[in-house]
Amino acid sequence: MQKSRHSPPLFIDTHAHLDAAEFDADRAAVHQRARAAGVEQCIIPAVEAANFDAVRVLAHAQQDAYALGIHPLFTPQATEAHLTQLDAALHAHRGDPRLVAVGEIGLDGFVPELNTPEALAKQLLFYKAQLKLAQEHQLPVILHVRRSADLLLKGLRDLPVVGGIAHAFNGSLQQAQTFIALGFKLGFGGALTYDRALQLRRLATELPLSAIVLETDAPDIPPHWLYATAEQRAAGQPQGRNEPAELPRIAQVLAELRGISVAELAAVTCTNAREALPRLQ
Repeated sequence: MQKSRHSPPLFIDTHAHLDAAEFDADRAAVHQRARAAGVEQCIIPAVEAANFDAVRVLAHAQQDAYALGIHPLFTPQATEAHLTQLDAALHAHRGDPRLVAVGEIGLDGFVPELNTPEALAKQLLFYKAQLKLAQEHQLPVILHVRRSADLLLKGLRDLPVVGGIAHAFNGSLQQAQTFIALGFKLGFGGALTYDRALQLRRLATELPLSAIVLETDAPDIPPHWLYATAEQRAAGQPQGRNEPAELPRIAQVLAELRGISVAELAAVTCTNAREALPRLQ
């Protein structure tokens, strides 16, 4: 008689820039490692009009999903024509089940040159315009939240959308609760693997499990085991490249912080991802 075996947990990486140049040399191998690690699907968000086609084609080639939007870091070079292009792409692919959101959009309060009065005004213009497109196309949004939670929330109150994900969330508990009340899930990834990330770890353990999704932000936000300090890099040790295959180990850290099994965390966060992005169903 055969022994029954438990299936390994499966994960959804809700934010991975797999079209990035860092993956050009071994993209197929990155995909294979992700699937071997139990990452059954990745969401690939666009960052500018120039990569709308790339993320769509890649998502179809890898059986993943994608989002279309203009990232706040790309607003300096963005034009009204790019918003028209986004609207056209959302319309053209409205029947594509792999198109799950408008994203990555939002606001960045960290980069100084993006926060001059003129640059911030342009960020806000593109953020609000893309919220309107999300409304019109009845799609959730994937939000870039970096020192910008209150302004983002104001925009969502003025221009409500059908929910989505606040990516790489690192705000206050009150801000987190407000996003949740507006129908959002909060993305957690490699940043919570650092012992010194006390506030983030507290958030990740105190928030309802039903509000959390997992992400890598590959190739960015490496977990602590891939991070090289400035001194180590100066000595010739390269910075490790983040990729979706790291997600189960990131999940292990969060599961230990919450005192639950990785299998439970994987199951609930996959359910949460499908609630946030219903086309994943």
